[in-house]
Amino acid sequence: MIASNLLAFSTLLGGWLVYGLALLWAITRAPWVELFSDLRRQHLLFGTMLALFLLWLVRRDFDSGLSYHFIGMTAVTLLLDWPLAVLAGLAAQLGLLAIGRMDLASLGINGVLLVLIPVLVTELCAIRVERAQPRNLFVYIFFCGFFPAALATLMTLLGGLALLWMDGLFPMPPWLDDFAGYLWLVAFPEAFINGTIVTALVVFYPDWLETFNRSRYLQAPWKENDRDA
Repeated sequence: MIASNLLAFSTLLGGWLVYGLALLWAITRAPWVELFSDLRRQHLLFGTMLALFLLWLVRRDFDSGLSYHFIGMTAVTLLLDWPLAVLAGLAAQLGLLAIGRMDLASLGINGVLLVLIPVLVTELCAIRVERAQPRNLFVYIFFCGFFPAALATLMTLLGGLALLWMDGLFPMPPWLDDFAGYLWLVAFPEAFINGTIVTALVVFYPDWLETFNRSRYLQAPWKENDRDA
């Protein structure tokens, strides 16, 4: 998470523009009819908003204006699908804004980094896996849970560093050459958290996952053999 004083006005404005357009698209694509008619989905949405808000409260704030916390958007995207995941991320941001843990000017650019990039990476990975139509349950868990979370973390960190470098308002540390080694220390916990959540949902509540094809992944082996015969 980046404070507004570390970024140029044009970058903040661009972040608001991109994030605003994405929010409008998510609002138009969200399944509002199903959401209002399904109490279970409403509970999942509000519970996810609260979980994201609490997760993002557990963070390390630096004097420079940078903050670090886990993202958690991969599991949210698989649970709610991308339109509601984007809106859940916005709700968590508004909660941080209400208690003074985020400034309004940087909400847009942080939304791009912490919400849009992880949601996009997770959605693309889920689409690619679904097109392959694997029958192995662990393919879904790894390539939709663990791998996208790690990749999204790397993309978010590199995107944030690129913005700070282009604006030139934040003095880059002298150890930036060794940064690649630290990326794995950040990406692995994020992948572990999201992958563990996805694994637990697949085992105990597969119906909650909007991107999980229950009929294919949980099909009995003898039924598949009978069809092939």
